[in-house]
Amino acid sequence: MESVRITGQGTPPDLAPDIACDLGEEKAATQAERWLRLGRQAGLGRAKTDDGLAIRFRDEPAVERELRDLVSVESKCCAWAGWEVHHAGGELVMRVTSTREGAAALHAMFGEAHVNPSS
Repeated sequence: MESVRITGQGTPPDLAPDIACDLGEEKAATQAERWLRLGRQAGLGRAKTDDGLAIRFRDEPAVERELRDLVSVESKCCAWAGWEVHHAGGELVMRVTSTREGAAALHAMFGEAHVNPSS
């Protein structure tokens, strides 16, 4: 399996925690397409936090199924982050947390293109 190592800027690679995804190139591309589609179709907003991020989605059964399926894959291939989905204020919220280096990787992984705030 293919693995990618990401370290925080200025952090020596031998001191940084492993931040890797072992999906492989093809599966990672498919996963990214699914995230983009879900964000375009049901994304409501995104907030960066010091330890990760929170992304809000419409609270609909089909959206929840897809979100939970995506999070299930991510929690296995990207175990360096904590993944959770919950209901709040009539919305679905995905909260992802990690170390400082992991949070930077999450911010890059889930850029603005993953959410359509005009939905």
